Amino acid sequence: MAPRARSARGESAPALKAATLAEHAKHHARTRIAHARELAEDYVEAVAELIDEGGRARVTDLAKRLGVSHVSVVRTVARLQRDGLLETEPYRAIGLTAEGRALAAKVQRRHEIVVRFLVALGVDPAAARSDAEGIEHHVSDATLAAFERHLAGRPAPRTAARARKHAT
Repeated sequence: MAPRARSARGESAPALKAATLAEHAKHHARTRIAHARELAEDYVEAVAELIDEGGRARVTDLAKRLGVSHVSVVRTVARLQRDGLLETEPYRAIGLTAEGRALAAKVQRRHEIVVRFLVALGVDPAAARSDAEGIEHHVSDATLAAFERHLAGRPAPRTAARARKHAT
């Protein structure tokens, strides 16, 4: 007889099969990678902003900006340095590598487009800035291009069939 698991309501249900467990593990691994990418994007964006605002980015500045502990910043900066996005030396400010600068510029651009799009929809600017912090990491390039077209007042590209249908 197959083992049974209890649901939150105490009901009995068949236990997950091995294939399903493997699928779950794969999904969780993909989620962890996505979260690591989001974290890297947030850090390089924050470093770029701090450098633009005050000429330097320090661990304490990043901790305040991102609302995390000093230890979290030190660990993440070390990982991003190993990944080739940040450069730092003991008792010196944190800098961006060429790859880090390129990623920061990309993320800042995505962020700005999302904010402008949300504001164009009537979202309060403060809420738009806050919401953009999550959306910027998940919006596809195609969706971002559609946001830009909308903001520029250009219609979406149509397929030939759709264009013919609308022409009649």
